[in-house]
Amino acid sequence: MASLSDLPLRDDLRGLSPYGAPQEPVRYALNVNENTHPIPEAVARDIVESLAHAVLGANRYPDREFTELREALAGYLNTGLDAEQRLGADQIWAANGSNEIIQHVLQAFGGPGRSALGFPPTYSMHPIIASGTGTTWVTAQRDAGYAISPETVVAAIERTDPDLVFLCAPNNPTGTPLHLDTIAAAYEASRGMVFVDEAYAEFVPDDIPSALTLLPGRERLIVSRTMSKAFAFAGVRVGYLAADAAVTDALRLVRLPYHLSALTQAAALAALRHAPEMLAMVDEIREQRDRMLAELPVLGYRAHESWANFVLFDGLTNPKATFEALFARDILIRDVGLPGALRVTAGTEEETTYFLSALADLGPGGAA
Repeated sequence: MASLSDLPLRDDLRGLSPYGAPQEPVRYALNVNENTHPIPEAVARDIVESLAHAVLGANRYPDREFTELREALAGYLNTGLDAEQRLGADQIWAANGSNEIIQHVLQAFGGPGRSALGFPPTYSMHPIIASGTGTTWVTAQRDAGYAISPETVVAAIERTDPDLVFLCAPNNPTGTPLHLDTIAAAYEASRGMVFVDEAYAEFVPDDIPSALTLLPGRERLIVSRTMSKAFAFAGVRVGYLAADAAVTDALRLVRLPYHLSALTQAAALAALRHAPEMLAMVDEIREQRDRMLAELPVLGYRAHESWANFVLFDGLTNPKATFEALFARDILIRDVGLPGALRVTAGTEEETTYFLSALADLGPGGAA
């Protein structure tokens, strides 16, 4: 049987590792920031009926422009925007998860001879997709506490002169807030595209404005979202972005024909029709996140500020041993490779209680 070394693989892909998070049959899977709450039954029934209707026309290609879905996504985003900030459907793009959104953006604006700037630790797929598109990935350091100030982002852009800047608001895997003044400063300092990943936007405090409010007059700004987290739609794979209409025109040049299936479009439309019910669980998730932020320090750990649906905590004597000890108790969390740290998803009240109880049983510093 052949190995990769036997194949004429691209030189720049040799030695790289694919994205991979453990997939194990545990009772408490709190490692990949999923929404662990099930979809409400009434909503699920409507989704199934919508899928059944879509199947009747599955002999035909889907709407290549996913027009109805773009209109629905614009309507959803506009609920939090002022009149002068409202988005048109021509400013919306959707794809199979936010990862395909990232891929489309890098295909259109990156590539050989171009570079993308990121601030690790950050979402691991940004550099992986950059590599896959032949885009050079360059990095800059964050400030203390994993923050990025306007001064820090400007200095990094001036030093590296990237074609794209990737920012997470809030950051993954740390949950760290990213404020609008940093995004605005990045845009003013950059000559290229500025990509703001708002995968966890619905978990941000209600009084904090989204980067969507910065879009008017900034044709190089892109704000990415996903239905995987707050909408509990990780298995359906729907990501989307908002940007100037010229950006969506650019993405049409690189997308595959009919890249969003009729079934995907139907499921997403049904979910958006029930947005209030789908998002009703967000407050409970934030409550469990804040509970961990309060209780982890009582157990002797430092919990980093988080505006996402997860918490990064450190102060562990041996993260690997703690990870394995929790796994032995049917709990799967995430080792993100940061010294003395692990990350845990905010799940249901039962899941959070079980996790905190198991961690307490391990004693101060976790398993040795």
